[in-house]
Amino acid sequence: MSKGGRNWAAIVLCMDVGFAMTNSAPGEESPFEQAKKMMTMFVQRQVFAENKDEVSVVLFGTDGTENALASGDQYQNITVQRHLMLPDFDLLEDIQNVIQPGSEQADFLDALVVCMDLLQKETLGKKYEKRHIEVFTDLSSPFSEDQLEIIIANLKKTGISLQFFLPFPVDDEDGSGDTVDGRHSDMYRNSFPRKGLTEQQKEGICMVRKLMFALEEEGGLDEIYTFRESLERLSMFKKIERRPMAWPCQLTIGSNLSIRIVAFKSLVEEKLKKSWTLVDAKTLKKEDVQKETVYCLNDDDETEVQKDDLVQGFRYGSDIVPFSKVDEEQMKYKTEAKCFSVLGFSRSSQIQRHHYMGNQVLKVFAAKGDEAAAVALSALIHALDELDVVAVVRYAYDRRSNPQVGVAFPCIKDAYECLIYVQLPYMEDLRQYMFSSLKNNKKYTPTADQLSAVDSLIDSMSLVYEDDDGETTEDIFKTSKIPNPQFQRLYQCLQHKAFHPDKPLPPIEQHLLEMLEIPQEVRERCQAPLEKIKALFPLKDAGKKKEQKTAQDVFKDNNEDGPSAKKAKAENEEGSFSIANLAEGNVTTVGSINPAENFCVLVRQKNANFKEVSQQLVNRIEQFLETKGLQYYMKSINCIRVFREEAIKLSEVQCFNDFLQALKEKVEDKTLADFWEILIQDGISLITKDEAEGSSVTSEEAKKFLAPKEKPAETLLVAGEGGDVDDLVSIVKT
Repeated sequence: MSKGGRNWAAIVLCMDVGFAMTNSAPGEESPFEQAKKMMTMFVQRQVFAENKDEVSVVLFGTDGTENALASGDQYQNITVQRHLMLPDFDLLEDIQNVIQPGSEQADFLDALVVCMDLLQKETLGKKYEKRHIEVFTDLSSPFSEDQLEIIIANLKKTGISLQFFLPFPVDDEDGSGDTVDGRHSDMYRNSFPRKGLTEQQKEGICMVRKLMFALEEEGGLDEIYTFRESLERLSMFKKIERRPMAWPCQLTIGSNLSIRIVAFKSLVEEKLKKSWTLVDAKTLKKEDVQKETVYCLNDDDETEVQKDDLVQGFRYGSDIVPFSKVDEEQMKYKTEAKCFSVLGFSRSSQIQRHHYMGNQVLKVFAAKGDEAAAVALSALIHALDELDVVAVVRYAYDRRSNPQVGVAFPCIKDAYECLIYVQLPYMEDLRQYMFSSLKNNKKYTPTADQLSAVDSLIDSMSLVYEDDDGETTEDIFKTSKIPNPQFQRLYQCLQHKAFHPDKPLPPIEQHLLEMLEIPQEVRERCQAPLEKIKALFPLKDAGKKKEQKTAQDVFKDNNEDGPSAKKAKAENEEGSFSIANLAEGNVTTVGSINPAENFCVLVRQKNANFKEVSQQLVNRIEQFLETKGLQYYMKSINCIRVFREEAIKLSEVQCFNDFLQALKEKVEDKTLADFWEILIQDGISLITKDEAEGSSVTSEEAKKFLAPKEKPAETLLVAGEGGDVDDLVSIVKT
C-alpha cells in the first residue's frame, strides 16, 4: 500500500452488543437490530461507491475478549472483529451473520480507547485525510470516567473525529422527546419509549454531551444522531467518488496570445460501471468459463476463417466497401496536439440554450502557481462579462480526438472565477422541423379566462420558493441533490442477491418511487388551478370516429351488378384480393421477394395459364430449399400454402397433389427432414375429395401421406444430386 498523499479515511465502527441492546418495545426493532442495519447500510454504501476508505469493526459487550490492550481486568469484553482494510462483501456477511448479541456489558469509554489504539497503530506510516470513530450504543452499560480527560486530550492531539448514534436524542435530558433546536424532525423521531430511559442511560447522555462539547465546543451535539435519522440518510447509496483530473492546455487567441490553463469536468453523465461478467452457474467462478470466437463461411461445410483473413466492410447502398485497419487509421482526423483555441467572439444572445450539447461541461481555470496566466484569464473573464459576449472555441482533448466547436462563457463567483465550456452542434447535429402555427387558426385561439387559468397553474407549480420581499429564494426540487433511481435500484438488488441468491428480488423501495414525485406543497397548491382548468377546458365525447375510405375500398371489385348470391360468392373467393393489389406494381413473373403474392396476382389475370404460373412458383420453392435456412423454409411453406388454396379455388387440384408427391420424394432424397417436419406441424397435405371435387384422395390417405416413408431393409442406392429439380418441374408440366 502506497504511503503517498491520499484523500481517504480510516474508519472504526464501534458497536455495543451487550445484552441490554436487545431490549425493545413489542412490535419494534431492538437497538441491536437497528445498529446492525445502520452498519450494513454504511458498509454497502462504501462498497458500491468504490472509494478507498478503510473500515474496521470493534464490538463491546461480547462474551469473549480480543484486543491488544486487554490485561487482567482491563478492557474486558471488547473484541476487534475486523482490522482496518477495504470494505467488501465479506464484511457485509460478517455484520449480517457473525455479529450476535452478547451476554455481558462493557464500558463504552474503554471501547473508545481500544478504537483509538487500533487507529494509531494500523495507520502508522500511512497518510489519511481523516481518522474517524463511529459509536453505536444505547448507553445502558456502566462506565468509568477516570480516563475521560486523557481520552479527550488524545482525540484532539491525533485529530481523530468522533460520532455517536443513539436510539434517542441527547438534547432531551428528561426523555420527553422535545428538542431544543428542532433539528430532530418528526420523520427522524425514534419509537424509543420517551419516559423509559433508565438512570444509567441518563448518566450516559450526560457523559456523551460532556465529551462532545469538550471536543467540538458549541457544535458538539451536531455529531450525535438518532438511529432513525441515520437510517433515513443511509437509505440512499453513496455515489461513486471521482477524483478531479486536471486537463492542462494553452488557451490561445490568435497567434500571439497564449494563456496556461487547466480544465476540470464540472458536469458529466454518470454511467454504470460495466462490472458484469460471465461465470459458471454452479461454481460461480469466472475461470471455469472459456470463451472462444470462431469465424466461419456461410457454406455447407462452415469453413473456418482465420481472424487475419478478415477485413471490415462498410455497407454503402447494396455494396460492401472493404475497409482495413490501415484505412481506418489513415481516415482519422489527426490534430497536431490538444487545443483550446478561441476562434472569435459572439453576443451571448446569439448562442441558443437549446444548442448546448455533448456529455460534459468543463470549468477552465488559470494554471496553478502561474500569476501571469491568472491575471490574463481574469481580464478575459471580466471583459466577456462586461461586454455580454462569449468566446467560440475549438476544443480537442488530444491529438487522437476529433475536434469540437464550443462556447466558453464567463462565470464569476465570490470564491472563484472561471470559463465554462459547453459543446455546440455541427450542421448535421441540428434537426429542423416545420410545424403549422396555432395563431392563424381561430378554432385554437384561447379565451382570456383560459389564458389566466393556465398562468395560475404555472405559478402554483413553481418549484422556487420566494419570501414576501422576493429577496430570499430557495429551490424546492433540487435535481442535483436527487440520486439516480436506476443506480439506487441496481445496488439494492445486487446487495439483496449477495445475501439471498435464491430469493426473488425485493420490491422497489418506497423512497425511490417518491423521489421524482411532485413535492407535497406544490401538489396542494395546484389543486384549485387544476379544478379551474377542468372547468374551462371541458372534455367532450367525440362519438364514434367515421371510418375513412381508402383507395382500396373505392376500387374494390364487389360485382355490384350481379345477384347477391353471386356477389357473396365472389367476395368469399376473392378474399383480400382487389384492384388495389394490382395497382401496387406490374407483376409479370413470380419473384423471389414476394413469391406468394406474385402467384396470387398472376393466376387471377385474364388468360392466365395456371400450370405455367405454378411452375414459376415451384422454381422459387426449389431455390429456397436448396439454400437450406429456416427463413427460406418458412418462405417455402407460405408458397405451398398459397399454392394449395389457389388450386382448390381454381379447380387445379391434381396439379398441386402431383407437386406435393414429388416434393415428398425430393425431401427424402435430399435430407430435408427438418423442413418436412415444419410441413407436418402446419398440417399441409394432399387436397382431399372432401375439399374439392376433382380429387380422388381420401382424408385417411392424406393423413398417411404426411408420415415419413419407410425405407426397405436392404441397402439403398443414394441418388445423385443432379436432375432432381428437373424431375420435379417435369411432373408439374404433365
